[in-house]
Amino acid sequence: MTTLKAGDKAPDFKAEDQDGNEVKLSDFKGKKLVLFFYPKASTPGCTAEACNLSDNYKLMQDKGYEILGVSADSKKRQQNFKNKYDFPYPLLADEEKEVINAYGVWGPKKFMGKEYDGIHRTTFIIDENGKIEEVIGKVKTKAHAEQILQG
Repeated sequence: MTTLKAGDKAPDFKAEDQDGNEVKLSDFKGKKLVLFFYPKASTPGCTAEACNLSDNYKLMQDKGYEILGVSADSKKRQQNFKNKYDFPYPLLADEEKEVINAYGVWGPKKFMGKEYDGIHRTTFIIDENGKIEEVIGKVKTKAHAEQILQG
């Protein structure tokens, strides 16, 4: 789906999180960033993935990672999702799909025989200098942190 690959410069972005704070790629300079795109807040797969990252947040931080979730949900929906599960990291409300399109994760999907456009669950590991270290297209929602740390 995405044409981005390891070694590419991560596309710059600027978007608002669930509280309306502006978040930019440059905010993470000097840190590794786990940028995970998920289809929809509060759905079973997305909840499993986000909770797995949340459960392993301390371990991820100890290894130098920051985490940022992105979907096309509204700020209100992202805020409800974050508050319900007490996620320790921000969720970007990319309703205009600027970040989603910059990373090439929007496109045709199939579900129960229906075709529609949506977000492909994809995670980008971005290094301290803004280069993509790894692209994870086959996300294991219940073991995503392990997937990242073994990468």
